[in-house]
Amino acid sequence: MFRLMISQAKKHPSLIPLFIFIGAGGSGAALYIMRLAMFNPDVSWDKKNNPEPWNKLAPTDQYKFYAVNVDYSKLKKDRPDF
Repeated sequence: MFRLMISQAKKHPSLIPLFIFIGAGGSGAALYIMRLAMFNPDVSWDKKNNPEPWNKLAPTDQYKFYAVNVDYSKLKKDRPDF
C-alpha cells in the first residue's frame, strides 16, 4: 500500500499535500485517543489497586485538554472525602 502511494505521488504530485494532511490528521487523532486512554481520570486500567481514580483527584489537578478561563491553582475543595 505504501508503494502504491509513492507511485501515485510520483505520477500526480498534486496528491502529496493530500497524503501529508491525511497522515497528520490520522496521527493527531491516534495521539489524542492515546492521551485520553492514559491520562483521563474516567479510565481505570488497574481496578484492583485503584478502583475509583476520579476520587483521588485534587481540585488543583487539570485533566482537561484545554481550559479557557480556569485557574486550577486557586480552586478549593468543595466535595467530601470518600
